[in-house]
Amino acid sequence: MPDVTLSRREAKDLTRRRLLASALRILDTEGEAGLSTGNVCRNAGVAQSTFYVHFRNMQDLLRALGEEASRKTGPVVRDARRRSSEAPHDPERLRAAFRVPLEKMCGHPEFFRLSVRARHDPASPLGESARRRSAEIRAQMVEDLVAAGLPADTPQQERRLEMVADGINALTETMAMGHLEGRYPDLEEAIDVLASFLSGIRGQLLADRRPEKGRPDT
Repeated sequence: MPDVTLSRREAKDLTRRRLLASALRILDTEGEAGLSTGNVCRNAGVAQSTFYVHFRNMQDLLRALGEEASRKTGPVVRDARRRSSEAPHDPERLRAAFRVPLEKMCGHPEFFRLSVRARHDPASPLGESARRRSAEIRAQMVEDLVAAGLPADTPQQERRLEMVADGINALTETMAMGHLEGRYPDLEEAIDVLASFLSGIRGQLLADRRPEKGRPDT
């Protein structure tokens, strides 16, 4: 096998990815308490001084880890939801639209918990990344709901869809947390609940296309 010589930029990118992978492994095996620049660098097989070539501090690394996770998992989750919106009466596609994000959340439990906590911390770089990702998911889910036939002809209907999207996201995270804590050991049962929730609210919104009486349509 011929030797492959990396350019300086490629070598730097490889080291950065090794540091990110190291941090994720430590979170998976040791939890947040195991995160330190020394531990991350030892696990990645690089000198500790190398850390600061790529990241300002550990919070900066966590922000980058969140963005990397979004880049990898976002398209997969979006594709599952898109497939469901194309066939809104297909129960298996609907279940897959929830199974994919649940499995991603539960795949790295400590990072998932850390991201949820950080989202409520205005000073956290990871929280900033998590809030941005949450807003992107909300907007994408509204698009998918419209594609599935839900009405968005008025400001009130658009607002309702945003509420539904936020509710689905919050319930999905709650089911993932319950699964990780052992309260909901059967992930398929959690998927059933999520699918029933979306089916029910979707049916209600499709049946009620008129603004509520007595409420301004703004």
